[in-house]
Amino acid sequence: MPTTPAPTAAKTDAPPPRSVLRDTAFLRLWAGTTASGLATWALPFVLGLAVLHRGLGAAGLGLVLAARTAGFLVAVAVGGVLADRHSRRAVVLWSGLAAAVAAPLLAAGLGRSLVLMTAAAALAGAGQGACRPAFQALTAEILAPERRQQANAAMTMAVRSATLTGPALTALLAAFLDVSTLLLGIGLLWLVAALVPGKGGAAANLAAEPAPRAGFRAEFLEGIREARRHPWFLAGLTALVAVIALGYSATGVALPLISRDRYDTEWVLAAAMTAYTVGALGGALAIARWRPRSQGWAAFAGLAAYGVAPLSLTLPVHPVVVVAAYAVAGIGIELFNVPWFTATQREVAPDKLARVSSLDFLVSYGLAPVGLALIAPAIDAFGATPVLAVCAAACFLVPAAAALVPTTRHFTRTAPATTN
Repeated sequence: MPTTPAPTAAKTDAPPPRSVLRDTAFLRLWAGTTASGLATWALPFVLGLAVLHRGLGAAGLGLVLAARTAGFLVAVAVGGVLADRHSRRAVVLWSGLAAAVAAPLLAAGLGRSLVLMTAAAALAGAGQGACRPAFQALTAEILAPERRQQANAAMTMAVRSATLTGPALTALLAAFLDVSTLLLGIGLLWLVAALVPGKGGAAANLAAEPAPRAGFRAEFLEGIREARRHPWFLAGLTALVAVIALGYSATGVALPLISRDRYDTEWVLAAAMTAYTVGALGGALAIARWRPRSQGWAAFAGLAAYGVAPLSLTLPVHPVVVVAAYAVAGIGIELFNVPWFTATQREVAPDKLARVSSLDFLVSYGLAPVGLALIAPAIDAFGATPVLAVCAAACFLVPAAAALVPTTRHFTRTAPATTN
C-alpha cells in the first residue's frame, strides 16, 4: 500500500518514470501481444475472403468460426490455471505454437476437407484462448504497478490500430496472394507471438520449493474465490457482460440493417465502425496518462457511454449523429478497459492473476454469442426500435448500478491513501 512521504522527501528532483516504450522487455511483450491480436482479428476476415472465392461455403464458415469460439472458451479456462501453475512465458510459447500449427492445417483443408478446417479452427481458438490470461499476467510480472496503465493503453492502441488498418492491408495483399498464403501469414504472426516475448520477472506462481498441486477443478475454483474477494471486480464483470451481450450484440445486428433500410447506403456502416475504432484509439491515448481521482466511477461512466450507439440507431437522426455516437462509444470503452485491466493486475493476488483474468475473458466472450443468438429473433419479433431502446437502457443503467457497489469507486478493496 502507498504511504505518505516524509516532509523532507516531499520535493525531489527525481526524473519522471521512463516510458514503457523504451523498456525492451515490455516492447517484446507488446510485439507478441500485438501479433496475437492481429492474427486473431485476421482469421475471420481471411476466411470471409475464402467464401468470396468459393473455397468455403457460408455454412462451412459458420461451423469453422463456431469451432474457433468453442476452442477459445475451453482453453481460456485451462490456460488461466496453467499460467498460474507453470511459467507464464511457457504458456505463451506453447499456445502460440499451437495456433501457428493450426494455420497451415486450415490452408490444407481449404476447399478439400471441412472436417480438417473445423479441427484446425478449434486448435487456433485454443491457442488464442490459452495465451490471453498469460499475457495479462506477464504484464504484471514485467512492469511496476505505476507503469501498467500506460502499458495496457499501449497494447490496446496497437490492437485498435491493427483493426483500423487491417482490412485495407488484407484487401491489398489479397490482390497479390491467395487465401492459403494469407492463412500461412497468420501462422507467421502466431510464431511472432510465441517466440518474441521474453521471460517475466520473479513469477509468484513459481514457488521456490515444489509443493503438491491441487487438481485442475480445485485450482479453477480457487480463482473464482479470489475473484469473489473483490466486489468491484464482480460488479464490473456484470456491467461488462450487459454491455457486450446486449449493447454490442444489438448494434452488431441492427447497424447493417439500419444502414441499408433507413439510410440506403453502406457508408453509414463503414463510417460508424471506423469511428468506433478511431474513438477507441483516442480513449486509449487519453487514459494512458489520465488518472481520475475516482477511477472506478470514471471507468463505469465510460462503459455506460456505449449506450449512445444503440440509442442513436433508435432515432431518425442524420447519419453523422450515428457516426459521432459510435466515436463516443469507442472512447468510452477504452476509458473502461485500460483501468479495468490495470486494477486487476494490481489488486488480484499475483499467483491467481491468470485465473481471474481467464474468468474475465471466459464470461465476457462466452456470453457474447448468446446475445447475438437472441437479439436477431427479438428484432424480428418486436422490431429494431424497441429492442435497441431496451439495450441502450441496459448499457446506461447496469454500469450505473454497478458503480453503487462498495469498492467500485477506486477499483480497490481499500480506499487509496491520501496526502495533505
